[in-house]
Amino acid sequence: MTQAPGFVVEFWGVRGSIPAPGSETVRYGGNTSCVEMRVDGKRLIFDGGTGLRMLGKHLLKEMPVEAYMFFTHSHWDHIQGFPFFVPAFVKGNCFHIYGAIAPNGATMRQRLSDQMLHPNFPVPIQVMQSDLKFYDLFPGDVMQLGDITIETGPLNHPNTSMGYRVTWQGHTVVYATDTEHYPDRVDENLLHLARNADILIYDACYTDEEYHDPKTPKIGWGHSTWQEAIKLAKAAGVKKTVIFHHDPNHSDDFLDGVEAQVRAVFPNSVLAQEGMILPVDLKEGQY
Repeated sequence: MTQAPGFVVEFWGVRGSIPAPGSETVRYGGNTSCVEMRVDGKRLIFDGGTGLRMLGKHLLKEMPVEAYMFFTHSHWDHIQGFPFFVPAFVKGNCFHIYGAIAPNGATMRQRLSDQMLHPNFPVPIQVMQSDLKFYDLFPGDVMQLGDITIETGPLNHPNTSMGYRVTWQGHTVVYATDTEHYPDRVDENLLHLARNADILIYDACYTDEEYHDPKTPKIGWGHSTWQEAIKLAKAAGVKKTVIFHHDPNHSDDFLDGVEAQVRAVFPNSVLAQEGMILPVDLKEGQY
C-alpha cells in the first residue's frame, strides 16, 4: 500500500539489551529497538527488535506492503523480532533488507537466517513467503531511494554498528544507536552524521553516574549517556534530540526523572516512548 508523502518518525521499540515488560515500564514501553520512518511515500524500518512484531501486526491492515529495512548490527535486541514479523510470511509483500557485513564476514542475510535455524527456532527463513531482497552496505556508503538520501557511518560498538542519516527535502533524521562516546572528544563520525539534523535519535542507555559507577562501570559496553547525547547535539547543531535505547532496569519513574534533567539543559529533547510519533513539518522544521 502506497504511503502519503511526508516525513514522520514512529517508535515501536525503544529498549536496549532485552525486552522489559511489566508494570514499571508501561508508559515508555518494554520492546527492543525498532523505529519506522515514513518518508515521501516510502516506509523505512530501522532495526528488528521485538518492536518489529508490533509494527508487523499494524501492517497487516495495510497489505500489500513494501518496506526498506535497515539494521545497525545483529546483536539479539536488534534482530529478535524478525522471526515474528508476520508480514514477512505473507506472499505479495516485499522487503528490501540492508546491513553491513559483520567482522567475521557474515552478511545480514546469513545472520537473520542463522537465528531461525534449529535448535534455536522451529522454522527456517525459507518459510517466509514474502519477497526478501538483501543488500550489503559498508559504513560510509551513501544511497538513494528516489528523492531520499541515506548516509551511513560507523559507530563505536563491540562487533561494530552502523548509524543512518535520512534526508528528504532538506530535512534530516539520524538514527544512531548502540554507540559509545569517547572520553576525550566528540566522535567525528557521529558529528558528521548528525550535522544540523532536525531529529537525532541517540543511544543514551545510561546516565553519567551509571557509566562511571566505580562498583559496576559500563565503560566498554558499547553504549552512551544522555549527557553525551546533549554534548553531541549541541556540537552538531541538532534541533531535537531523542533519548533512545533505554536500559531494561530503568523504570517509567526513573525515565521521567531523566527527561526532566535532559530538558533542563536541552529544552527541545524527549525520551523515546513506544507509540510516539514525531512528524517533521517540512515548512517550518518544527515537530
